[in-house]
Amino acid sequence: MLNKVLIANRGEIAIRIMRACKELGINTVAVFSDADKNALFVRYADEKYNIGPGPASQSYLKKENIIDVALKSNTEGIHPGYGFMAENADFAELCHKNGIEFIGPPVSAMKLMGSKIDSKKSMIEAGVHVVPGVTEAISDHEKAKNIAHDVGYPVMLKASAGGGGIGIQKVDNEKQMEKALVSVRQLAKNSFGDDAVFIEKFIDDPRHIEYQIIGDKKGNIIHCYERECSIQRRNQKLIEETPSCALTPELREEIGEQAVLVAKTARYYNAGTCEFMFKDGKYYFLEMNTRLQVEHPITEAITGVDLAREQLRVASGFELEYGQEDIQPRGHAIECRINAEDPLNNFMPAPSKIVRYAEPSGPGIRIDSGVYQGFTIPPFYDSMIAKLIIWAEDRPRAIERTKRALWEFQIGGVRHNIPFHQVVMNNQQFISGDYTTSFIPKYKILDQVIEHIKETKAQSSTPRTAAAMAAVQAVIVAVAANSSQQNK
Repeated sequence: MLNKVLIANRGEIAIRIMRACKELGINTVAVFSDADKNALFVRYADEKYNIGPGPASQSYLKKENIIDVALKSNTEGIHPGYGFMAENADFAELCHKNGIEFIGPPVSAMKLMGSKIDSKKSMIEAGVHVVPGVTEAISDHEKAKNIAHDVGYPVMLKASAGGGGIGIQKVDNEKQMEKALVSVRQLAKNSFGDDAVFIEKFIDDPRHIEYQIIGDKKGNIIHCYERECSIQRRNQKLIEETPSCALTPELREEIGEQAVLVAKTARYYNAGTCEFMFKDGKYYFLEMNTRLQVEHPITEAITGVDLAREQLRVASGFELEYGQEDIQPRGHAIECRINAEDPLNNFMPAPSKIVRYAEPSGPGIRIDSGVYQGFTIPPFYDSMIAKLIIWAEDRPRAIERTKRALWEFQIGGVRHNIPFHQVVMNNQQFISGDYTTSFIPKYKILDQVIEHIKETKAQSSTPRTAAAMAAVQAVIVAVAANSSQQNK
């Protein structure tokens, strides 16, 4: 087993990995920026090192600084979390060159999956179902028009090196093609240093379904079933659940087999996610994220597999603790991403100081967070405050439990998106389970959120309601304090 691991990340994911390390007896090293000097993950780590100013480009994205700390602290492994260095093959290579285990997939798999063009070619050869389109980079707009005509409008222009919803644009007709091609290539160059762009058929209004896979260095690969990720805004996931309401048992197994085929084709090990689009009973492989996902806790909730623990064991040379037959999902899980953003200002990030913070609790509730009351959320990074993870015996009870937990969750001093999640959980279309990636605009959810906020403010302005809420919070705090005393 590795003796010491550096976590090249911050916030809740850094704490998540450190907890897994602590259970395995692994010492932890935190790297932090000036903006994170008082962060919870820094306090949690066994060792901590400052690596630069607040902006990520001057700290968390400085590969050499992180390697220097790893060597100085005699670190044996580096876990990149997600974001930052998580899918950076150059960083993984730098780790290996310095005798440090990169806790992730092999560099060859990262490079293959980092190129959407190359990965698509490989998957077609292996027999994986992919989105119709071409597997060549396109720079000439006349050629692009001809290809789009053959594929059939509408099409998607996609940056080969893109990710996180960046570098994609829908093109409805050939009049839009020239301008769109210039725009996407420039964005790809600026964002990823690679202007390679290709064309795929636009699948209108699909569901977004992803499969969790994990493998070891001996070639054992399993999937841990699917996550439904169709509740998105600007191609960014906001709510995830598992299992998906769209899949039959037969389709669930079939797509799982395809996910394992993807991983085997890439000669993959460690944790990863295969993303699919699903519509009218048909599915198409999109891409593979070569890292742990933000929404991995809901998979843990229904399978009992500790994915971070398995990552650390695999990196240490151990085989998986599970075979495919051991993965038997149970119940239903939902994750809500609680972000510091302003619903009344187009959900723009709204970092500031948290003056009140009380998490929900009770059966089936898990909170992954890196904040505390009095902490100031820095403006330089993702605006996530916490992940609310709910498990229950079935989907209706999971939704009701999520509603209750959202009602209990108290965050003061910071604008946040809890009202958004409350609106979604009460939406009949969501409750029915019949929704797609167009859910938010189609059902005018953002307008409903604004109305919900106005109504809530009006209700809370009455002395009776305000007093009732204060009394409830006092009870919650008192119960928590009493429980804490009993546990000492």
